[in-house]
Amino acid sequence: MKNMSPPLALTMGDASGIGPEIVAKVLAKGGERVVVFGSHVVMQDIVRRLGLNIEVQRIDAPDAGRFQPRTIEVIDTTRIVEPPPIGQISAISGQAAFDAIVAAIAAAKDADVSGIVTAPINKEAMASAGIRYPGHTEILADYGGVKRVAMMLANDDIRTVLVTIHTSLRKAIEQGDFDAQMSAIRLAHEGGKALGFPTPRVAVAGLNPHAGEGGLFGDEETRIIRPAIDAARAEGIDATGPYPGDTVFMQARQGRFDVVVAQYHDQGLIPVKYLGLEKGVNITLGLPFVRTSPDHGTAFDIAGRGIADHASLETALVYAKRLVAAQTKTN
Repeated sequence: MKNMSPPLALTMGDASGIGPEIVAKVLAKGGERVVVFGSHVVMQDIVRRLGLNIEVQRIDAPDAGRFQPRTIEVIDTTRIVEPPPIGQISAISGQAAFDAIVAAIAAAKDADVSGIVTAPINKEAMASAGIRYPGHTEILADYGGVKRVAMMLANDDIRTVLVTIHTSLRKAIEQGDFDAQMSAIRLAHEGGKALGFPTPRVAVAGLNPHAGEGGLFGDEETRIIRPAIDAARAEGIDATGPYPGDTVFMQARQGRFDVVVAQYHDQGLIPVKYLGLEKGVNITLGLPFVRTSPDHGTAFDIAGRGIADHASLETALVYAKRLVAAQTKTN
């Protein structure tokens, strides 16, 4: 045991959504080197609701985990004393979700956990608790102590990195400057290497229809994006483009590219999610620790009914182990 890496942290997500349910389902067999950051009260309640033959144990620190079969070990990071309402916006659940993330980040920075896997949170619930973060990524960057991060959405067919994340389309155009392009291309390159591509082929999507059509539909491609690609190539990165956004993902799926850099949130996420939420994983690049998450939300409409699909969270756990192993190998 002493020679093993620290366990992974798995944050419970919004307690009013499907997070606790999919966490319980993923860990139902037990034996995984995973510690849940959240509420043992909520986890005990969902285990009872699902009728699972699982023991929920409360522990004080990640290194206290024994990882026995049919056992879920939880570090209490919340003040929840009774399960919050299921299937609706709750400030209590929003605060608890935020507290679990912050605690997991602190543990990752102290190397008490080898990485973080996060269950879904609800932005409205956090806002109702007075927490003004638009999503996981911004919390991770702020508390992780880094200025530049990028979202990589990955499945077996496509891997895409976003230049801009949770912002309006108007602001995304403004924020996609040369520095943002360079950061995304570099992180796409590093992320591709972490996933096993020795020299990732990075395709950069254009912002405008037909990648600007030589300036007819906008000049961002010639003025900003192409110079960034040229600069990245000068650094030894195999980056090409800009390519029209309506065909580059098809080409990536056919095997021409390993990673696609998308200019804004929906441009990059729609192709990945169209192939199936159960296959998609969100990876945060640029952090000093590994972080993955499922590619779906809190699903309040089905919360508490026992029908939530845990496949994407299970895939996120697999990717986290893979990235931790690659990181350990290179260190």
